[in-house]
Amino acid sequence: MAKPRHFILIVLLLLIFPCATLQISSASSFEHLYDVGDVVPFFVNKVGPFNNPSETYEFYDLPFCNPVPIVRKKESLGEVLNGDRLSSALYDFKFREEKIDKTLCEKELTIDQVAILKQAIRRDFYFQFYLDDLPFWGFIGKLEEDGWTPGGGGPNYYLFTHVQFDILYNGNQIIQVNAFGDPNRAVDITKDVGVDVKFTYSVIWNATRVRFEDRMVRYSRASLTPVHRQVHWFSFVNSIAIILLLVGLLALLYMRHLGSDLKKHSNVNDEDKEVGWKSLDGDGFRPPSNSALLFAVVGTGTQLLILLCVLLFLALIGTLYPYNRGGLLNWLVLLYALSSVFAGYTAASFYGQYAENGWERTVSLAGILYTGPVFVAASILNIVTISYRATTGLPFGSIVVILVLFTFLAIPLLAFGGVVGHRFRSKFQSPSGTKRHSRDIQLPAWYRRTPFLMFLGGFVPFSAIILQLHQVYASMWGYKIYTLPSILFATFIPLVVIIALVSIGLTYIQLSVEDHEWWWRSVLCGGSTAIFMFGYCIYFYARSNMSGFLQLSFFIGYNACLCYGFFLIFGAISFRVSFLFVRLMYHDVKRE
Repeated sequence: MAKPRHFILIVLLLLIFPCATLQISSASSFEHLYDVGDVVPFFVNKVGPFNNPSETYEFYDLPFCNPVPIVRKKESLGEVLNGDRLSSALYDFKFREEKIDKTLCEKELTIDQVAILKQAIRRDFYFQFYLDDLPFWGFIGKLEEDGWTPGGGGPNYYLFTHVQFDILYNGNQIIQVNAFGDPNRAVDITKDVGVDVKFTYSVIWNATRVRFEDRMVRYSRASLTPVHRQVHWFSFVNSIAIILLLVGLLALLYMRHLGSDLKKHSNVNDEDKEVGWKSLDGDGFRPPSNSALLFAVVGTGTQLLILLCVLLFLALIGTLYPYNRGGLLNWLVLLYALSSVFAGYTAASFYGQYAENGWERTVSLAGILYTGPVFVAASILNIVTISYRATTGLPFGSIVVILVLFTFLAIPLLAFGGVVGHRFRSKFQSPSGTKRHSRDIQLPAWYRRTPFLMFLGGFVPFSAIILQLHQVYASMWGYKIYTLPSILFATFIPLVVIIALVSIGLTYIQLSVEDHEWWWRSVLCGGSTAIFMFGYCIYFYARSNMSGFLQLSFFIGYNACLCYGFFLIFGAISFRVSFLFVRLMYHDVKRE
């Protein structure tokens, strides 16, 4: 089994690393060099309420000055999935050429357009632009409460009609862009009447010593403050402390219980042997119920684990970085399709150890176990998004691209992995013979049943990552930028170790009370950490300022898909560790 596994790993690495090298080399070959007077590429992107990051609309959905015709930038699949809709604009940027009070357009706003802008200002709408591939933001207006009027005159709405762009450059490269709405030139649109407005802008250029290679550092500055670093390192130290505690407890468990049981095994008569976990040597490796589904879970979890590790590696080497438009989602879709070969291979190879036929079913289950629920959730969310006319809705062309990618890449690789796993499978050699009839299992105490063991198996790893998890959620659903992949990777490794150690302890506890059905319980206990993660995301939403059905749908839907994926990952890790532990334990019994 080792040779085909290594062969598949080499094939995947050969597919991935040329793509990574190509992206890095192409990014370094185009260095964004400009001469004085050269036109700098500029695009308007989207607008949306500040507190709802998933609720975004096209910039020209609001009655701003627009070119005729509007030229849309051709976007990658990742940019579409990210909700980006880049379009041309009337703004004119030429390298190192300043503009003062340049008129964009004069526009007569109707009563309906004023109402639309007032609602946008009330919800703190922001805009996002791109200049030379640098993102920057600004608000479209401001809301002021009229506290001086007797009786409360209500809020006043002011529309920013003048935007000042401050651009920093170093030599012939652009380093930083900021946009400010001038409050002194804001137009009062409080009354429900038509308004004549004149939109203007200014462009100011200033030199800086910041290098071009460091121009993305400013986007991570919020994550590099001492407070956030203390949170990251405290979370890491907390994880290490829990690992040391678990290692000590398991070492004590092994020396005082498991080791003594093994020594006693060869010194007592057969009647005394039938006590505790030793009595299950004929049932410990009995094929589990619904084995096709179980091994499909292990296969899909293994695929997602490999996918996660590769994404973390790409972040560590700098291929993925903040505001690399659509970069993360592009890699996510591609790598998920490529890694399908691991799901098929793992599911078929495990299933083939216990049965000659029927591996096709477990491979098929591995193919739809995660993709199916995600497809259903994404379809429902896409319908909701289209009804709101938000940019996060997928157009028909992007849906076709995804379906083609999975039909002609993911499914063939899944089938190929299944064929290789079945062809090179090895017959499982149990350390002890399996009895014809399974041993009856007595009803255990409540603290040894599956629900409580799932609570224990999920709570301990969750307590080690809760601080880090908050930072990740704040980055995903807020405006804090998570740019410390090394800390994230350093937290993920201890998390895997904690799940493994807890799984070993819970599996031993289960076997010690003569319960041989450890297969599914190991998956459930390991994956239960994801249940705590989903519960914490509900708490995070309740404490946030997010609101509205669209944002709630996206938050619940995509967090459910994310946590379900981690359930499969942690469940696969827990199963593999428990499987290895039980084999070693009963192998020692056989050796004694």
